[in-house]
Amino acid sequence: MDLASKYFSGIDWRYIDHSSGLAPMQSFAFDDTFSESVGNDLSSNVVRTWIHQHTVILGIHDSRLPFLQDGIRYLTETRGYNAIVRNSGGLGVVLDQGILNISLIFKGKNEITIDEAFTVMYLLIAKMFEDEDVEIETHEIEQSYCPGKFDLSINGKKFAGISQRRVRGGIAVQVYLCVEGDGSERAAMMRAFYQHALKGQETKFKYPNIDPLCMASLETLLGRTITVQDVMFQLLYALKDLGGRLNMEPITDDEWASYEGYFEKMIERNAKINRKME
Repeated sequence: MDLASKYFSGIDWRYIDHSSGLAPMQSFAFDDTFSESVGNDLSSNVVRTWIHQHTVILGIHDSRLPFLQDGIRYLTETRGYNAIVRNSGGLGVVLDQGILNISLIFKGKNEITIDEAFTVMYLLIAKMFEDEDVEIETHEIEQSYCPGKFDLSINGKKFAGISQRRVRGGIAVQVYLCVEGDGSERAAMMRAFYQHALKGQETKFKYPNIDPLCMASLETLLGRTITVQDVMFQLLYALKDLGGRLNMEPITDDEWASYEGYFEKMIERNAKINRKME
């Protein structure tokens, strides 16, 4: 059985639309909540869409930058962006109204490799854009922000990055899709963030040397107008074309209770970072 059939053909997918009204820390808490539900067979697989205003989501390694306070001050005071530290892997990424985030949440522990979980997301994204006259490549774009093995690019320019997190028998694979606006401008902001937060100091961990020209939005790469809303529809059509069965089951009382705990952990994690910077 190929991966597309394994994860989509005849499989129930619960669609959660969080494209408005949430704070970023809530999104990561919800992904952990649904991972636990799916892992415990209390929910079908989940596909969740989420969008947030002007926020830079930092990774754990970013929280160890030598001059993190100066980097965050640049983001907040000069660029008008909030900054939080997430609970999944990777480095800093930019979120705004032109960025669509998609989470795929399915059951799995050690029997599903990290690469297999990433590939499930890649197959879905490839399906979403199969009618475009482009080839979506998957390899690391080293001079992008948050570079990784499963960066998605067209003609060498990155428009998406994928991360994953495993919680209590569930796997959450998260992708940010740079749909609208100027991808290189977002990259230039992240380059300046690292310049402020590193100030040329040598560190054990190698932070990215960002070249803004290696990142672009889908709007730019496809050479046409495309909106986040368009891509959300393409996501649902692709799921159905792959054989997935969509439902919109509401969040349960048990899930709300779990969510409160995960949200509190996100708040605590970020409070610790803030205390370090004081």
